[in-house]
Amino acid sequence: MATPKKYRMGKTAFKIQSFEEADNHYGPWENKSHSERLDAAFYLICMAFGVKPSTKLDRTVFSKRKHG
Repeated sequence: MATPKKYRMGKTAFKIQSFEEADNHYGPWENKSHSERLDAAFYLICMAFGVKPSTKLDRTVFSKRKHG
């Protein structure tokens, strides 16, 4: 599966740094909206589990019922 260009990882962004510098790890994500952050997180989770981002959850596998 091809990686969308907007989520490509910049491999030149890594550097040796102190703990204080590493503590400020937000960088460019500070300026992104919550929606953009969630979209990127969802994409990374899909890649980690080998799932296509277009896959929908199969809700027929689980059912809900009232305990009582």
